[in-house]
Amino acid sequence: MSAHDTALGDAGAHDHDEDEELPHSTFSGYMTGFVLAVALTALPFWIVMGSVFHRSGVTAAAILLIGAVQIVVHMIYFLHMDGKVQGGWSLLALIFTIVLVAIALSGSIWVMYHLNENMMPGMMQPMHNPP
Repeated sequence: MSAHDTALGDAGAHDHDEDEELPHSTFSGYMTGFVLAVALTALPFWIVMGSVFHRSGVTAAAILLIGAVQIVVHMIYFLHMDGKVQGGWSLLALIFTIVLVAIALSGSIWVMYHLNENMMPGMMQPMHNPP
């Protein structure tokens, strides 16, 4: 036994269980992720530059949807996140973070909208030009 092994004890001898399957990648997996990422990056540029949709709201919704798909592609192909990694805890932590961010963003938008709508009329001073 080396000095390193005795200093760490039995806990440092193995970093992971032998039965636990570590995420591994192949060249084809990385290339699939790369091609999808490039396509999902170029697609919004084409949508905007080609004026594919005539309404800006539809264009914005399409870009947001493509962005969400690209996030999922990056999580699966490059970050190797799925339900099996670390017993599903990393995916659970990600879902919890997404829920908290969604609550914070929607709450902020809701508060700002209602602040604008519920301003008392007397509080807004009309701007007039002096003669």
